[in-house]
Amino acid sequence: MRINRSAFLGPILILLGAFMFIKGEIEFDTGTIFTYFWPTLFVIPVGVFFHWLYFSILQRRGVGVLVPGGVIFTAGVVCQISMLFDTWDTMWPGFMMAAAVGLFELYWFGGRNKWLLIPINILTVLSLLFFVIFSLGSLFGSLASSQPVVAMILIVAGGLMIMFRKNDSG
Repeated sequence: MRINRSAFLGPILILLGAFMFIKGEIEFDTGTIFTYFWPTLFVIPVGVFFHWLYFSILQRRGVGVLVPGGVIFTAGVVCQISMLFDTWDTMWPGFMMAAAVGLFELYWFGGRNKWLLIPINILTVLSLLFFVIFSLGSLFGSLASSQPVVAMILIVAGGLMIMFRKNDSG
């Protein structure tokens, strides 16, 4: 089996270019690459290996390898996004989503056992709920840190309440 060099190096060059664009001027050395790209170098390839194993070597017989493959691949993507954007505080629900992805692959490529949909849906809904809650919490936290903006919002809200109040005496 011959690996296409462009298919391998292309995504790496795109990732490095995006990293340089996001982080600005930084020195690239071995430590920097390992610090920021350890999920791409070590975790994501293991997940891809499990998928390759199922689709190539096992020829769709050992569906159980897709569960760790989906979990590890998704966790690697979550870790990579968290490392690049320093968003560990909002990306942690992605680890619950990783379990849901692994189980969904077992459901999709396995016997379509309908009972697997229960934990898949629970994990997916909880993950999305926590993503929304912590994303909004982060947004309001950064908004609350700018006191003049919050003060103006309170003044406008109070003024609107006074202007549009219901007249209880009539």
